[in-house]
Amino acid sequence: MSGVAAPIPLGRFVLHVLAWLPVTFAVWYLAAPVIVWPAALLAEAVARLCFGDLVRAVEQSGATLAFITSLRPGQAVAGGVVTVEANTLLFSFGLPMFVALTLAAREPHWPRALAIGYVALVPAIAWGIEADFLKNIAIMSSRGVASQTGFSAFQREVIVFAYQFGSLILPAVAPAIAWVLTHRAFLERVRTAAR
Repeated sequence: MSGVAAPIPLGRFVLHVLAWLPVTFAVWYLAAPVIVWPAALLAEAVARLCFGDLVRAVEQSGATLAFITSLRPGQAVAGGVVTVEANTLLFSFGLPMFVALTLAAREPHWPRALAIGYVALVPAIAWGIEADFLKNIAIMSSRGVASQTGFSAFQREVIVFAYQFGSLILPAVAPAIAWVLTHRAFLERVRTAAR
């Protein structure tokens, strides 16, 4: 067989995935500031482009992004501004699963699959970060702060949906979809071998 990997039994594949998971989660956790940096840049660009009147700066400290806003915390704090933090780990936990699945598949072009999957997952991570920021200023903040955002009731509902989608659905489903799309040949071989 030239360049085509023989399929491994499904049980062995699952064991390989389980063996890779602790390693990939450890690397993801320790290298999170670097791994999520492109998603942080994308989230910052969207915040500045779409909500430039609300966002003064975005700073990254480890795996946490701090959105420094133009919103005022209240009359008691003269000259203060509201800062919202977003933990990027909450929106990128699907990355180690994608990597574990890719490494366990043992495909010949696994580095390319990792790169394609990573690039595909960056916007999903940025979505979650951005939705978390918006949720915190428009929904979770005090009434005085939330009113400064100028969001309508309908826009706040959209923000709630975007946050739920970005925190519950995208981190788990996007890596699975990316893996299936980058490993169609592997899945076909597993399906054929199972017959």
